[in-house]
Amino acid sequence: MAKLRKGVAYRKLERPYTRKSKYRKKNYVRASPHNLIVKYEMGTLNKKFPVRLDLLVDEDVQLRHNSIEAGRKSANKLLEKRLGKNFFLRFRLFPHHVLRENPLASGAGADRMSTGMKMSFGKPIGIAAQCKKGKAIVELHLEEKDIAAGQLALKRIQYKLPVHCLIQIKRLAESEQRKVTAPLTVSAKAK
Repeated sequence: MAKLRKGVAYRKLERPYTRKSKYRKKNYVRASPHNLIVKYEMGTLNKKFPVRLDLLVDEDVQLRHNSIEAGRKSANKLLEKRLGKNFFLRFRLFPHHVLRENPLASGAGADRMSTGMKMSFGKPIGIAAQCKKGKAIVELHLEEKDIAAGQLALKRIQYKLPVHCLIQIKRLAESEQRKVTAPLTVSAKAK
């Protein structure tokens, strides 16, 4: 399997050139790699918390799915160890943009394989989420006493991302607190 290229190669925002058509000939991207992100919401889903911490991106950037998943695992492990399930962590971005690579051989005899710019669209190698400056990519709801643990968890997410981020703390009024969402259930009488 090919080695994963560094994230710096895909940091800059580019036009999402991922046309999908019902006619195979007209598709620019033939297939999309599977998403590595397992969950987008973790912790206690149906409890209201008085404090919300947001992780804001400080510049325009593309975040690859493997770096987002690494940050999610790191933060979730820390929060579960320190707070149990007394938190709500939500990732507010979804990787849609298909990343491509036009492989070029190097070394002796490479001139026979390289085609230069002829058919240089490239093969899909991963997916990324495109984020504009100031966008909240992660939100964390928790109790007032757990703010320090929450900040540490968001810093752990930041360490996994190729961009500088800001942490914003917001104390929520009773009316602003996250609404309880009932899980979808299938009725036994449904036919």
